[in-house]
Amino acid sequence: MLIKIKKNGVLIYKKFRFRCVLGKLGIKKNKKEGDKSTPQGIFSLGKLYYRSDRIKKIDTHLKCKTIKKNMGWCNNPIDNKYNKEFDLKTKKKGEKLFRKDHKYDVLIPINYNTNPAIPHKGSAIFLHLTQNYKSTVGCIAINIKNFLTLVKYIKSSDKIKIG
Repeated sequence: MLIKIKKNGVLIYKKFRFRCVLGKLGIKKNKKEGDKSTPQGIFSLGKLYYRSDRIKKIDTHLKCKTIKKNMGWCNNPIDNKYNKEFDLKTKKKGEKLFRKDHKYDVLIPINYNTNPAIPHKGSAIFLHLTQNYKSTVGCIAINIKNFLTLVKYIKSSDKIKIG
């Protein structure tokens, strides 16, 4: 099944329609690192990451991984870990996954620019949480209630179509 993301900020999956927010500069075919746009295309999904100190039980068919304090996602184009999870204790530049705000209490990496990751093409594109529906720097964000509803039904074989 396809999770469809429309340019007008609607996520559609089966019978569900949820409001979502995209990158500040909309959807782009030729995404670049730091351009504040969401990549256009059809992508597979990664495993579900969550903060076990904030969310106790998630009803999902997806593989899950607990977010630890030292976990990050590399957004440095010249690093060999570019666009992959890594350990922040290695002092590398990256997106911190264990955050004070609630954006990453639960997230799913969108497999954009993976296998291989091409430097400067964009990294750390996630489906994550929003509380205020302010635009993202390239991710897709929905509220917690809708996120937990969505992950009950999606499978790891489902894909996300953006644009």
